[in-house]
Amino acid sequence: MVNTAYDTATQTPAAGPWAAVGVSAFEELVYQAILHQPDAGAAGWALLTGADSAARVREACNRLLALGLLQPPDSMGGMRAVDPRVAVRALIRQRETESELLAATAEELAIAYEAGLLREEPTRLVEVVSGEGAIAARLEELYARAEREVCLFDTPPYLAPPAPQQDLQADLLRRGIISRGIYAATALEDPTVLAQALRMGELGERARVLPSVPTKLLVVDGSRALLPLTASAAGGFCCVVVRHSAVTEALQRLFDMAWQQATPLGMPVQDSELSEEERMVVRLLTAGMKDEAVARHLGVSLRTLRRRVSERLGAASRFQLGVRAAQRGWV
Repeated sequence: MVNTAYDTATQTPAAGPWAAVGVSAFEELVYQAILHQPDAGAAGWALLTGADSAARVREACNRLLALGLLQPPDSMGGMRAVDPRVAVRALIRQRETESELLAATAEELAIAYEAGLLREEPTRLVEVVSGEGAIAARLEELYARAEREVCLFDTPPYLAPPAPQQDLQADLLRRGIISRGIYAATALEDPTVLAQALRMGELGERARVLPSVPTKLLVVDGSRALLPLTASAAGGFCCVVVRHSAVTEALQRLFDMAWQQATPLGMPVQDSELSEEERMVVRLLTAGMKDEAVARHLGVSLRTLRRRVSERLGAASRFQLGVRAAQRGWV
């Protein structure tokens, strides 16, 4: 017996889960009839489904055949159902593929849509965001919408606690999104920032260092960006969100050029001959941090740091240390 829900107002089958794979309610009835009585033929299936004619059943059969739920007619003209476990899974995979293609098309259309809006009203290109809470909300939105990659310039001054953004970045890495960060060397002189940068590296961030970076910057998927309106603390909590345009493309190119010039912060040094502190010295000095900043981070004097570099690491200069680090596979 075919067990299918009906809409009592129209006495026609109500839409069910089959609609998700393109099977109408009547086609579902025909398919179930074929499963239950494969030898009944179009006339018999019409009786089972309450169809007004065998022609309507044959039309449904052609549709089910096209969807891969029925096998082509045999030499005797009969039809047989494909194993539902195979046929339905194939339909689901096909719909998933179609959905992915549609999503990709939607992204392309969205770009054209945004470009059209910008031509009509260029002020839509940017949004000025003021206040710590509003900026935090925009950051959360940008990170949540990331699909491929997030690129970050990190430099002082720091006007707000870094923890919320660091949590967003950690979640991003757990989602498998690529994160590239370029830190100003002066930023890493702050022990808190350095510790956080090292932690992000352990989570999978690709980090590099430059003596300085031009501005704080966040670029998401090369199409959206967030940056401060001023380069100093005097600007307070005031940023600008830039939507997909030639501006965001230029900001992405700026980041990529800086990335090529930056020095990797590096992975943890693996060498049993070195103490944990010595491995950290190698990692920080080869990343370009100043001797004074490294000494402060380790809590030792500049003289002590240089003596350890000379005696334990066998390097009389930063250049020699870099050569030795490369030879030993430390960087």
